[in-house]
Amino acid sequence: MNANPQVFDLLIKDAIFITADPKEPLIRDGYLGVTDGKITYLSRKAPASYKATTTLSLSGHFVTPGFVNPHAHSILSMVRGVASDLGFAPSYTPGIPKGTQVNSEQARALAQLGALEALLFGSTVLGDNFVHADTAAQAMSELGMRLCPSWRIHDVDFAKVAHGEWHHDPAIGARTLSAGMALYDNWKGNPLVTVNLAAHAVDTCSESFLKEVAELSAKHNLVVSTHLGQSKVEVQRVKERTGSTSTEVLEETGLLNERLMCGHCIYVTDTDIERMAKSGAHVVHIPKPNATSGRLAPTPKLKAAGINICLATDTQHADMVELMRWALITARVQEGGVDESWQPQHVFHMATMGGAKALGMQETLGSLTVGKAADFVVFNANRPHLTPHVNPVGNLVHTGQGRDVTHVVVAGEFVVRDGMPTRVDMDQIVRSAEKASRELWGAEGVQYWLN
Repeated sequence: MNANPQVFDLLIKDAIFITADPKEPLIRDGYLGVTDGKITYLSRKAPASYKATTTLSLSGHFVTPGFVNPHAHSILSMVRGVASDLGFAPSYTPGIPKGTQVNSEQARALAQLGALEALLFGSTVLGDNFVHADTAAQAMSELGMRLCPSWRIHDVDFAKVAHGEWHHDPAIGARTLSAGMALYDNWKGNPLVTVNLAAHAVDTCSESFLKEVAELSAKHNLVVSTHLGQSKVEVQRVKERTGSTSTEVLEETGLLNERLMCGHCIYVTDTDIERMAKSGAHVVHIPKPNATSGRLAPTPKLKAAGINICLATDTQHADMVELMRWALITARVQEGGVDESWQPQHVFHMATMGGAKALGMQETLGSLTVGKAADFVVFNANRPHLTPHVNPVGNLVHTGQGRDVTHVVVAGEFVVRDGMPTRVDMDQIVRSAEKASRELWGAEGVQYWLN
């Protein structure tokens, strides 16, 4: 035996690895070794000599990189079952609970519920922004997943927006931006938490305020998340206020660059798309919430322009596997058929490397590659709907579900094992979130609760 065997904390063997690495996208019956939270071995062959603290034989299982879900509002799990049928974003819709009504205790409960749902379905990175981001980030961090949290930053009075009033107040902007930077200072240096800024949208942020956000983004090299072309209301409001499109305003204020993640992008012009492609900005495609409201983002045009596209679940079901399917199908509907531009591997890339690139993390996350973080997901593919394994990535995208996830590993640690979280009490989280939701729906929207 070799005198110097390779030493692993964990060795996965006999699995099917869907790597998201173009150098070797699929490894059947392979081996993956983890040491000190990183992938240190990946091959079709077993190591010549090794010692492993834990060895798992996962024949017939798919192992993928952890999904990168960069745009979510976990606290809005409180409007599950209702928001999908409103046709508009919850913050703009009267008659349902708003972020301005949520207290800190409720925020903690609801944030954990939303984040836990995402984790159980294989999201190892969650970019979450909303109110009470300090409380929410702490609550979500307890699950062991990677976070890219941010405050919902704006200078509009959100209490009036749902009633059609856009009143911009510098004091609101100063307060939300200060909270965003305090969150950054609080989590600086934490290996699992990377704080971003979240300028809500161009209709809810004045030009002067967007310039402030751009300056801080440049100074601290912070990724900025925003909603872009989310609704006709946004388009109309921005046009009336500025005479420009939202994309043009983002460019004029210094935000349209490689650090910007643009959510939705439903209402963007061909000229907007050209500007985005030239700037290096990223599109956060949110296909299911878009489609359930009867709208489609022009993803074939966006992809053809060379823009990096990633996928996110936003306020709806946090199953990134289901989301890949929506992304593929809605693109093909627009194309009017099936071609080589939209295949399962393309949406799988969006859910993994596309998200990592948007967050500036592509060197350390997003693929199963030696040297990268050991963030991966295990699917039980020994099930009728995932058999036979002729094309594993095709199986996953077309017939897989987040519920097929058995294990989730972040930085070499099992944070989900046999379908259950390892760090938190799932039943307690569900009970606490149900209590918080009942309290909030008691204040507004009682007709939904009673019916």
